[in-house]
Amino acid sequence: MPPLREAVRAGTNSRLFGELQPAANSLRGNMMKMARGSHAAHCARQSKMLPVREEARALLDDLGVGSEAITGGNLEVRSPITGEVIGRVPTTDLSVARAQIEEAHCAFLAWRMVPAPRRGELIRVLGEELRANQHTLGRLVTVETGKILPEGAGEVQEMIDICTFAAGLSRQLYGLTIAAERPSHRMMELWHPLGVAGVISAFNFPVAVWSWNAALALVCGDPVVWKPSEKTPLTAMATAAIFRRAAERFGGAPPGLLTLLIGGRDVAEVLLDHPRVSLVSATGSTAMGRSVAPRLAARFARSILELGGNNAAIVCPTADLELTLRAVAFAAMGTAGQRCTTLRRLIVHESVYDRLLARLKQVWASAAVGDPRDPGTLVGPLIDRGAFESMQRAIAEARADGGVVTGGGRARAASDSEHHAVDAYYVRPAIVELPLQTAVMQRETFAPILFVLKYSDFEDALGWHNAVPQGLSSSIFTRDLREAERFLAADGSDCGIVNVNSGPSGAEIGGAFGGEKESGGGREAGSDIWKNYMRRATNSINYGDSLPLAQGVRFDV
Repeated sequence: MPPLREAVRAGTNSRLFGELQPAANSLRGNMMKMARGSHAAHCARQSKMLPVREEARALLDDLGVGSEAITGGNLEVRSPITGEVIGRVPTTDLSVARAQIEEAHCAFLAWRMVPAPRRGELIRVLGEELRANQHTLGRLVTVETGKILPEGAGEVQEMIDICTFAAGLSRQLYGLTIAAERPSHRMMELWHPLGVAGVISAFNFPVAVWSWNAALALVCGDPVVWKPSEKTPLTAMATAAIFRRAAERFGGAPPGLLTLLIGGRDVAEVLLDHPRVSLVSATGSTAMGRSVAPRLAARFARSILELGGNNAAIVCPTADLELTLRAVAFAAMGTAGQRCTTLRRLIVHESVYDRLLARLKQVWASAAVGDPRDPGTLVGPLIDRGAFESMQRAIAEARADGGVVTGGGRARAASDSEHHAVDAYYVRPAIVELPLQTAVMQRETFAPILFVLKYSDFEDALGWHNAVPQGLSSSIFTRDLREAERFLAADGSDCGIVNVNSGPSGAEIGGAFGGEKESGGGREAGSDIWKNYMRRATNSINYGDSLPLAQGVRFDV
C-alpha cells in the first residue's frame, strides 16, 4: 500500500472518551472494537493527520473515484474541518437528468421481473462491499461532514445493517389471503414493484439515509435516482462507485438501477416533477418539505417526508441521573447538534434540577471540541457559516427572553491549516436555562443548543413537551412505571419515536423511523416500511361456474 494511503488510515482506531465525556462511551467503544477487528494493521501506524484536501482525494481514490471526477466542476465542495475547498464537481445538466430518469424507468421494466430473492442478493453483495470499505467511507464521511470518527464509521455500519435487513426481507414481501363472502371465490392481496424511487438526502447523514431507502427500494423492485445534498456530494459519489462494484459482482443488473444527480434546487425539481418518478423520499428542513409536498401532490406521486425535529426529554424525580447525564450528553452534543433527532429541549423536575444541571455544565465545559479526525474529539465543527450564524441568533434571542446561557461561543478552529481556520466554525455546546418555553424553543435550530426548563407537575411537563410544531423523537427518564406508560400512551408523547430511559438519538434500523406534525409524517428503514416502495393489488378469483355478486346484488340479463 502506498505511504499516502497508510497515512490516511493512521490513527483511526479511537480511544474511549475521558471520564468527563461519558455520553459516547458505548458508541465509541463498539465502533472501535469493530475498527480494530477489521483494521488491526493500522494500529501500529503513526497518527499524524494529512492535510484535509490531500486526505479527501486519497480516500476518494481508494473508493474508486478518480481525481478527474472532482476537479474542474462548477460545484465547490468544502470540508467543515477547515472550510477549504476539497473538490469541484460537475453538476448534472437538467436535460441529462431527465434522460437518466428515463433510463431508470427502463431499468424498472426489467428489474421488476427479477424475483425478489434474487434482487435481495444484489443488496447482500452491496452490504459486503460496504463492509470491506467501511473504514475508508466512514473516514470520508468525517472529512466531508465534520462528524467525529466513530459517528462516521457508525453511519456506514447503519448502511451495512439495512442491507442485512433488506436482503432477508426479499423473501418476506408477504401478501394476504382474505375470506370471500361469495361462494367459490378467493380473495388475496399481492405487492408489486412501484416504479422509480427518488431520494433527496441531507448533509448530516449523507449516505445512511440514502441506504435506508435504496436497500428497500431495490429489493422491492424499484430503481433509485439519488440527489444528495450539494454540501456533501463526494460521499455520494463514493457510494455510487461501491454500488457499481456490487452490481458487477452480482451480474445481470440493468443499467440505470442507481442514478446520481448532482446539483441544487433546479436538479431536485427535475426529480420532483418527472412523471416517471413514482415516489420521492426527501430529508431536510420543514421549509423544504413545504416546497416538496405540493409538487408531488400535484401529480399524485407518493412522498416520504423526513423533516425537522425539536426533540425533548422529561427528567422525572426518580430518574437515574448518571444514566440520564450520559444519554443527554450524547443526544445534545453528538454530530455537533446537527441531527434531526438531536435533543434540543430538556424538561427537568425541580427536585433534581440543580444536581443534574451542575453535572451537565461540567460535562459541557470539558467536552473536547476540535478536528473530528482526532480520536479525543467529541464535538466537531458546524457544517458552515450559516449554521454558526443561526446558532448565534438563537442564543441572542434566548438571552433577550431572560435565558441564562452557558457556552455557545466560537471555539478555536482545530485545523491542519491556520490559513483556512477562519472558514471553519467550531463552537462550544450551549446550555440555555429559560423560565418559560418561548418562541425560540418552538423552532429547530440545527446546532448544539440545549434549552432547559424546570417543572413541578408532570402534566405541565407533558404539555410543554407536545406544545411545539414538530413531533419527531422524544424521551422520558423515570423509574416510575406509571409515568413511563403514560408517556407511551395515546395521550402521552405525540412523536413518532418515543423512548424510555434512553435519549432521542441513535435509532436502530429495525424500527420505523419518522415523526408527526411538521416532522413530515414519513417513515423509513425497518418494520413494514417496505410497503412504501410497492403497490398493492387486491385480487378476486372465481373458480366456480356461477357469478354471484357481492352484497347480494342481483343483475339478471
